[in-house]
Order: sequence, then C-alpha cells, then structure tokens
Amino acid sequence: MGEMEEPSYDLTRSVCQYLDRHLAFPLLEFLEMNESGLSPYDRESVVAAKLDLLLNTNMIDFAVDIYREVHNTDTPPDDLMDRRNEVLMVLGGLQDVCSPFLVIFEDEAKLAELQEENLFNMQHLETLGITDETLEYLYDYSKFQFDCGNYSATSEYLAVYRLLQTKNPEREFAALWGKLAADILMQSWDSAAEGLNQLKDEIESHSKQDDFNPLQSLQQRTWLIHWGLFVFFNHPTGKSLIIEMLFQDKYLHTIQTNCPHILRYLTVAVLINKKRRNVLKDLVRVVQQEQYSYHDPITEFVEALYVNFDFEGAQNMLQKCEDTIRGDFFLVGCLDEFVESARLTVFEIYCRIHKCIDIDMLAGKLNMDRESAERWIVNLIRTARLDAKIDSQANQVLMGVRIPSIHEQVVESTKGLIVRSNNLIQFLNRGVVGQEGGYRPHWRGGKQDRRQ
Repeated sequence: MGEMEEPSYDLTRSVCQYLDRHLAFPLLEFLEMNESGLSPYDRESVVAAKLDLLLNTNMIDFAVDIYREVHNTDTPPDDLMDRRNEVLMVLGGLQDVCSPFLVIFEDEAKLAELQEENLFNMQHLETLGITDETLEYLYDYSKFQFDCGNYSATSEYLAVYRLLQTKNPEREFAALWGKLAADILMQSWDSAAEGLNQLKDEIESHSKQDDFNPLQSLQQRTWLIHWGLFVFFNHPTGKSLIIEMLFQDKYLHTIQTNCPHILRYLTVAVLINKKRRNVLKDLVRVVQQEQYSYHDPITEFVEALYVNFDFEGAQNMLQKCEDTIRGDFFLVGCLDEFVESARLTVFEIYCRIHKCIDIDMLAGKLNMDRESAERWIVNLIRTARLDAKIDSQANQVLMGVRIPSIHEQVVESTKGLIVRSNNLIQFLNRGVVGQEGGYRPHWRGGKQDRRQ
C-alpha cells in the first residue's frame, strides 16, 4: 500500500497477505469509503493501492479508470492498452477451445435434460466432442474469467469442472479454492459456507494422506481461516461456524503459530453469541497466552473483565473497541450487537460480586448516561428475568440472592453423575479386564494400540 504507515489496531495488511487479490479489493474499497474518520490511510494512498492490485489482474478497463483518477489524465499508458488487447485475444482463444462446453451451458434446456437423464458425465460428453483436454481448457477458461472479474461464470464453470474431473486431484483442489473465492465475491453465502466446509475436509484429508507436509497443512489452514472471515461475518450462522471451527486444536494451533490477530474476530464472535459462551474460558486462556504477540482493545476488554476484574479498564476499553470495530471491514456490521453484548457482560460480572449497585457508577462502567443506563437495566431485568429490582430513591440496583431449590440441586447433581458415569464407561471400554481384575491395553500385531 505504498508508504502508508499501519497503526497498531488496523489489520488490513495482516489479513490481505493471506487473501487472493480479488478478495483484498473489497477491503481497500472499505478503507476508501469509510466516512467514520477512523481510516488510518489517506484516500490517495488507498486508490494507488487499488491500482497496484488491479494491474495484476485482467480487469484492465477498471484499471484504466483508476489510472486516470490517480494520475489525473484522460490518456491511459500504451502498455495498459496493449495489455487489454492481449487479454481480449487470450479470452477469444479460450472461448474457441471451450466452445463444446459453452454451447451446452448456453442451452439451458439441453443442460437440464442431460442432468435429468444422468448423462452429464465424461463418458457421454465425449460423444458430443468434449474430451479430457477440453475439460482442462474449461478450468483455464474459468480461471481467466475470474481474473477478468466474471465471478458468476467462474462459479458455474468450476462447479462443472469439479463434477467431471476424476484424473487431476491437484487441479480439482485448486478449483475448490477458486469457486469459494467466486462465491464470496458474489455474496452467495450459503454456497460459500458449503465450499468452506468442503475445503476444510479436503485439507484434513490431504494432511492425513501425507499429500501435505506439516508446514503446508499449516499454511492451508491459515488461508482458509482468512478466506472464511467473509463467511463468518456474513452468513446467518457464521458466528457459530467460526467458533466450531477455530476452537478445534489444529486451528487454535494455526492461530497461535501464524495469525494471532484472528483472536480479534474469534473474541467478537464469542461475546455476541450467547449460545456459545461455553467456550469463553478457553478464549480467555488463549487471549492470555497470546497477549505478548497480539493484543487490541477487544482482547484487552476480555482480559480486563475476566482476568483482572478491572471494570474501570474495561470501561476505558469499550470506547476503543467501538472505534476498532468501526474501522474493521469484517466487524463493522456487528457494532451494535457487540456493544450490547459487552455491556451485558460487564453487568453480569459486576452483579456477581456486588449485591447493591449504584446506577450512576454502573452507567459510567457501561459508557452510558444515567437515564439510558436505567432504561437499559429495566429492560434487561424484564427480558432476562433477573432477580433484581431498582430502588429509584436510593438510585441503586438491588440484586437478589437466589438459593437453588432442593429439586434443582438434585437435578444438577444427577447431571454430574451422568457425566461421571459416561466417563467411567469410556474408560472401561479402553481396556480389557484381565484374569486378576486389572486392565491391560489392546495389542495388535505386537504393537500397542495407542488410540484414546
């Protein structure tokens, strides 16, 4: 991005280094259009960065428009126009060699007929003049269309390529990455989420079969995490998906090794996802472990609350959290949800250690004025059915101390008994009872079976 100086809380550079250049483009446009005054880059630098990015694609007409803006001229350079002619020539050649496929794609009735009769396979397509070589040209054509910015065609063609390809697993794997990128750029979030899960399975499959060495597996997972950010914060269930995926040991290891800045996104997802608060303890542990390699207002907010119980520090961080989220391409849509969840978190923790709470003091800790804080607390008591009441004369919130009933205590103890029983059964199943009542491990072929 030219000579731009990156501030400590902006992650544009950190994230873009793991993205395809087409996926990086929306982040640059966000920086250019962000009117919050929080963008760390001047507009001229961002536009220049967009031009640098476009010059490495086949979107020549778009690059010409940006060039005119950057250099304040109506005459583009000759090398750009030569490049445009070259792109058109290559595109025409690929269209010619892929014409047997393109004819079928253009005839929707014919395509539907082939699919309904289960004839859309290479064995039948060969009778229509489509060979394995034609199929490989379709991959090249799809990639070229992607570089031209035609993401809809890319997604369609790569889906067909993956359906028919059986002899080139390396290209099939690359096609899956390409289709994911195209679906993201078209904002087809259901399809993108499906592709993300497919890629995750493929990466693990390649790793188990030793197609990837450990370093390659680490790199693949790093890319997948960053590409997945588009899905995590746009798909309706994306915030649950990021928690399910990134709290797996392999992905936590990837974050801690390659990209600790991803903790920002994982932290936001956990805080605003009330149904996933069960992983909060693990999140706090990782945030503590990585505080020396990465921290920002969002991770510091969690540390202030859950580690230090520093409500004043959390209050100071809350405004910085808002500014950080406003300047983040992926999180800006979560701002209101995050602020509400952060305030609720502060209130919950403060209520655990205080029986009587001054509303003015609580308003300060929630970064709200007194009247707004009182309305917020009243609404929270109603909706969450908290055992609390407001003493308006004393300007206090009085928390009730609720003792579980005998029935609730028995139910809770029974739940614990069930868990312990299941653990005992699993332990018993791992061994074989010996003649003397002891346990010995399974053995197979003279080697100890180490499965847990």
